[in-house]
Amino acid sequence: MEKAQAYIRIQELREVLREANRQYYVENSPTLSDYEFDMLLKELEALEKEYPEFMSPDSPTQHVGSDIKKEFEQFPHRYPMLSLGNTYDISEVQAFADRATKGIGNSFTYSCELKFDGTAICLTYRNGRLFRALTRGDGTVGDDVTRNVRHISNIPQQLSVPQGFTPTAQRPHPWPDEFEIRGEIYMPWSAFDRLNEERLKDEEQPFANPRNAASGSLKLIDSRQVANRGLECTLYHMLGENLPFTTHDQALKAASDWGLPVSDKRRICRSIEEIEEFINHWDTERKNLPYATDGIVIKVNELPYQEELGYTSKFPRWAVAYKFKAEQALTKLISIDYQVGRTGAVTPVANLEPVQLSGTIVKRASLHNADQMEQLDIHIGDYVYVEKGGEIIPKITGVELSQRGADVTLPHFPAFCPDCGTALIKDEEEAKSFCPNQTGCPTQIKGRLVHFLSRKAMNVIAGDATVDQLFNKALVWNVADFYDLTKELLLTLEGWKERSAERFLKSLQESRKVGFDRVLFALGIRYVGETTARSVARHFGNIDAIMNATKEELLNVDDVGEVIAESIFEFFSEEANRDIVSRLKEAGLRFEADAAPEQLSAELEGKTIVISGNFSISRDEMKALIAANGGKNSGSISGKTSFLLAGEKAGPEKLKKAEALGVSIISEEEFRQMIGSAAEQEHMTEPVDGEQLSLF
Repeated sequence: MEKAQAYIRIQELREVLREANRQYYVENSPTLSDYEFDMLLKELEALEKEYPEFMSPDSPTQHVGSDIKKEFEQFPHRYPMLSLGNTYDISEVQAFADRATKGIGNSFTYSCELKFDGTAICLTYRNGRLFRALTRGDGTVGDDVTRNVRHISNIPQQLSVPQGFTPTAQRPHPWPDEFEIRGEIYMPWSAFDRLNEERLKDEEQPFANPRNAASGSLKLIDSRQVANRGLECTLYHMLGENLPFTTHDQALKAASDWGLPVSDKRRICRSIEEIEEFINHWDTERKNLPYATDGIVIKVNELPYQEELGYTSKFPRWAVAYKFKAEQALTKLISIDYQVGRTGAVTPVANLEPVQLSGTIVKRASLHNADQMEQLDIHIGDYVYVEKGGEIIPKITGVELSQRGADVTLPHFPAFCPDCGTALIKDEEEAKSFCPNQTGCPTQIKGRLVHFLSRKAMNVIAGDATVDQLFNKALVWNVADFYDLTKELLLTLEGWKERSAERFLKSLQESRKVGFDRVLFALGIRYVGETTARSVARHFGNIDAIMNATKEELLNVDDVGEVIAESIFEFFSEEANRDIVSRLKEAGLRFEADAAPEQLSAELEGKTIVISGNFSISRDEMKALIAANGGKNSGSISGKTSFLLAGEKAGPEKLKKAEALGVSIISEEEFRQMIGSAAEQEHMTEPVDGEQLSLF
């Protein structure tokens, strides 16, 4: 390759990899497979090595991707949080072992461990209590997700004293006064499948794999939702000053004794042959694990040798990751069904000859949309490659053209709804086709009815079979009809007895207590999920304000973009939907948000405030205090920020940015003088659950 061509290719690769990093770490929606990303990165590394004059410190080869989000406070990592070098070839593991042997010069051992497919976390414990949890971030600073991590059941808030430990004056507890331990937060298959089933039922985009689901769940703004996501954690690396261990394995055994979640599926190896045996074992056995693992991490076990080998700008020299290739299966495509969802989206689903994949029998696989079918050039009767890849419905990734027979037929995506026969429409900006007959298409109607009754919406005790019965008997056509049902009508249904009718009606009665945000979500507006419904409900306060809002007013809501604003506006432009809301109001459903907290003053009216550092009260309490005095909270500093409220150990980056933008920086004492004496607002500063919390 000529020098000019190399320069162009280097720039192309950097652009592709930067965007892939953004999609992976920030959007949790990867556009490249791990293998594709790693191969492009290796190509870039080779070109930069051949043409060092084109090396740049901001190249993706020189730093890890960043998962930092402005909604969270950031703190620096005490020790850089680096990535791992990846390989798919055992010969490269041998090369790693050779380099380590040459660098150390003495005999040593390896710790071989499963590589969990989750999102990295760094936990700090002080005096045996969980003090702070940071994401990897950009490797130098990370997002503070402590409040969310406290909702992960297998992460202890307080360490345990192991049996047999005898405290002394010099050593009153078995753990260091302060240490960090790093690991992976992941979502087990069972929790992942359950979450995606719920998202598919709500016609929300399912998570592509457990890693994306875990990362997205860890960054939820409402920490209470984290507890419902089924996240778990495995820890694998301890750091601190003067740790009393000589090997990595000793440190992990101690962590396990203290109650920290450490994987027991690791092995001390003494040769490349033992490493290869461990890799081969888990390449097969991983299919039976209750969580996703994408490889094996091989580490030099002796801590002094780790220190001796050191680090590059991006990777430790004492560890390497061997990545498994994605599991595929080859099977025959028998037919394609076209399914209609509650919002009218038509999705092609392939019916396959049964094949075993990742421990389960696969009979169906998603084809996503007409564009995907065309790109694959797929035919009925083809032999296709299927990957589970973490999806609730496995996906078809390719066609084995060498096995294409003469009897295959080209499928045609329907032009008309397979349920009601209405001509399908396709938005120019979307890949999916839709049936526009929202009020007359049976599948859409039943889908909306099921969604309305679902646990996350109105939480009525009923299932698909109940909705089918009610719909087929013409007792329910839209969601308002549920509240016109009587015991006498329900008893006309097959299999219904007095007790089941009473339970259903009691559940409907209880649904009248459901909060406004969930009622708004239950209406089934396209693209409006739980989080968006909550934001819209809080912003407008009542249903009338939402129904009469312009698109521009809808765009002022956090997390609402053009597509969602257009969808909400169109939904309430339909007279039939307004009639349903009117009937639901008469039925007693809640269409107003709960009253805002008591307004203490208007001292901060019109001011946008960012907080950073440790205060005498918790983060939520400080934000509540700002709101109660008329102020608006913001997570990031900009030219519109009125002032930065800085406590002890305020974030250096925020201080620096405030100074650069000329934003005022005030202390907690100055802030309290601004809004009035602390005594006057004492009820706003009570500790949460009786415990004084620090702002992390």
